[in-house]
Amino acid sequence: MWEKPSARFLPDGRRLLLQQGPIDLVIEAIGQQDAVKAAHEVAISRFGGLLAELCDELKLLRTAVSRTSPLPLGPVARRMHAAVARFAECCFITPMAAVAGSVAQEILGAMCAAAPLTRAYVNNGGDIALHLAAGEQFRIGLVKRPDRPEFFATATIRPEDGVAGIATSGYPGRSFSLGIAEAVTVLAATAAMADAAATVIANAIDLPGHPAIERLPASSIQSDSDLGGRLVTRHVGPLAAGEIETALAAGLVEAERLRAAGLIVSAAMHLQGESRALATPMIVQEDPERRLARA
Repeated sequence: MWEKPSARFLPDGRRLLLQQGPIDLVIEAIGQQDAVKAAHEVAISRFGGLLAELCDELKLLRTAVSRTSPLPLGPVARRMHAAVARFAECCFITPMAAVAGSVAQEILGAMCAAAPLTRAYVNNGGDIALHLAAGEQFRIGLVKRPDRPEFFATATIRPEDGVAGIATSGYPGRSFSLGIAEAVTVLAATAAMADAAATVIANAIDLPGHPAIERLPASSIQSDSDLGGRLVTRHVGPLAAGEIETALAAGLVEAERLRAAGLIVSAAMHLQGESRALATPMIVQEDPERRLARA
């Protein structure tokens, strides 16, 4: 049994923290005082019971999606399924690949339906659902690794960009990865799709069989992992420059394929000091001494 959901404001008095079990949401809403209050209240209300909804369908959500997969019942679970279904024909993927983004999107949707907000976001461990009114913008830092607050680039997002979701995946993060990227950040129309796509692109950045890469069965680390006995990356030793280039090039090919299919807006990736990104004016490298390579 999970503990009861909790809600409290962070020391800055602006950001609301919602917690239960594995879910930690950092929420900020900007607008008229009454609107912000209403948004916070509905976020707290919707958060209560959300984890229980997912747990009720956990067995299905941990099962690989196929054309014949049954649809989940809950709204968040259905959003997870819909996001990953676009990738099911080309790779093994379960709805859990989109869980963080889908939860963030659910809470933000409830907030925006309850009150007119100028800007708002729901950050679920780095997978973020965004809302922007006309004329507003967000500037987001792109991290080198999900477990370290170190940026290699920034993304400036405006309403006309069609981006309402950002997600980051990589082997050092809280979720398992089949690939070796330290970070892949995806910008997409929804947080659920960004989450699923970041997983797929991160998995594509790989050097199969390389002796510097340590892998273990997912189930040996987490017995109930949706990846079962599939090998997940635990450590990547030093790679040669050409090897890094090869791995990142594979990620760029996959990212470009997803962009051409209309599934993502942009993506950036990082591996052992090297960064690559799809060509877009939204993403700019932080370090002026180096130019972010673009596809």
